[in-house]
Amino acid sequence: MNARPTACAVIIPAHNEAATLPATLRSLRAAAAHRAMPGIPLLTVVAVDACTDDTAAVARSMGARVVESARRNVGIARAMAAEEALRLLRPYEQGLWIATTDADTIVPVDWLAHQLHHAGEGWECLVGTVRLAPHPLLHPAVVAKHDAQYFAGRPAGPVLWTHPHIHGANLGVTAGAYRGAGGFPPLAHSEDRALVTALQRQHRRILRTDRCPVLTSSRPDHRAPHGLGAALNVLAQAPGSRTDSGDSPRDGATVPEP
Repeated sequence: MNARPTACAVIIPAHNEAATLPATLRSLRAAAAHRAMPGIPLLTVVAVDACTDDTAAVARSMGARVVESARRNVGIARAMAAEEALRLLRPYEQGLWIATTDADTIVPVDWLAHQLHHAGEGWECLVGTVRLAPHPLLHPAVVAKHDAQYFAGRPAGPVLWTHPHIHGANLGVTAGAYRGAGGFPPLAHSEDRALVTALQRQHRRILRTDRCPVLTSSRPDHRAPHGLGAALNVLAQAPGSRTDSGDSPRDGATVPEP
């Protein structure tokens, strides 16, 4: 893709996210209305993954396209959403940009404009960062430990940080690069990392930037057993992360890449 994208799809896997998905979709609606957004087709696809709540109904009521899976596998869900977007936007595939986030994440108002701007510069993949949303059960000691690890190596001042992290909550890729890399593999976790690794092997132009982070959940009832919240649980159990009363605030949303 050597010119500004001609269409954009946002794909979101969701497992029992009826409570959090509305805020995610509202943030995407605001991002779509940003003054810097081009007037191009924009499609949001939610992959409802083995849900037992009203996630599908919520997504449809807010205008999202819904695909459903019974596999309880985030790699399959994300890939299904991408394939549905590619099918529906087939006439635009040569200029299609696929952005991906999560159903417990709030994107900033300039998130889509930011991704599409860099796509127009010729980047084939954008790998962004996250910030922890406040949560009453997330203790400041855990946040401090997380931040010390997550931001290690970040340069001071307005220097571009080519960070080491990969988050499906803040990722974008051209349709051509996505197809060329084989798409999201059917992995129960780390499907985002596997896609970026495949893109790297193909020497695609990948921009790693911290300039438009998303706000991601730090709730204790995380959905992904190998995801960010689970890793924050590990930090919460480590020495120095407990409250004076002995309570151990748990969970969250981001950890450094291994």
